[in-house]
Amino acid sequence: MSDRDVEEHVRSVQAQISYVTPGSFVNRRFVAPGIEHNTGRYESHAVTIRDGRSIARHFTLDTHGFVLSPHVSAVKDFFDKDEVDNLYPGEVADAVKSLTGATSVATIGWMVRTSGDMAQYRRPAVGYTHRGGVQPPAGEAHVDTAPDRADRMARMTYERSFPQGKGYARYIYGSYWRAFSEPPQDTPLALCDARSVCADEGTTNTLFIVDRLPDETTMLGPMPNEDTVPGAAIFHYSLAHRWWYFSNMTRDEALLIKFHDSDQGRAWRTPHTAFRDTSFVDARIRSSIEFRTVAYFE
Repeated sequence: MSDRDVEEHVRSVQAQISYVTPGSFVNRRFVAPGIEHNTGRYESHAVTIRDGRSIARHFTLDTHGFVLSPHVSAVKDFFDKDEVDNLYPGEVADAVKSLTGATSVATIGWMVRTSGDMAQYRRPAVGYTHRGGVQPPAGEAHVDTAPDRADRMARMTYERSFPQGKGYARYIYGSYWRAFSEPPQDTPLALCDARSVCADEGTTNTLFIVDRLPDETTMLGPMPNEDTVPGAAIFHYSLAHRWWYFSNMTRDEALLIKFHDSDQGRAWRTPHTAFRDTSFVDARIRSSIEFRTVAYFE
């Protein structure tokens, strides 16, 4: 049976996915405690999202750009920042190293995201770093780095994390993603099959981390260092995009998602987004944790 035959005979849901509109030229994302705002114009498109739960072992990093694997964490409360900081980085590094076969893994930072009430997390801050906090789900098709910014980030991360390292021939920048609320979740994560995304797709969405959101005029005006700040890739709608998700995710499993693989002879990036799943009448608030890593092959 071919891959396509295996993939066609699965459960699917109809849902809306938000894409940036053609002609949206000032594309920036501002993040502050408990809130995020895109300046670009977005529109929703009806898509089919296939449920990979029944064929979970079918998916691989090199073919699809993501993989689901069992993983039991010692963390009891992912909303407890100290507990996560103390226990989770080592767990994630070990898991990513095992899944990729990398020589070494650098852990960059994590974020909890929840579809629940965000009011308590929108607190004034000074020197907000956008790490180790709580934010709403990201609700547009995106990859968390733009291709023209990934190499620099990987090089700087390697030099900082492994100052005595001998260098690397390849790296994978990605996210280790876990839903820790009870299933089914109301806003699960959709993943776009890397084979359905063309290499030249994507528009840079520059990231600005602020203590509080500025007004719209400021957000659309000149910004310092726009060429060097981090930037995501956001996508226009394409009929070719092939979307997947894994229903009823539990806290004892996790997804590894590729943001950028320097070896582009295999699946090298996976657009993804939160979406509203209306197929379960008893859906619960989604709470998840994402942990960014760079896996190096020396």
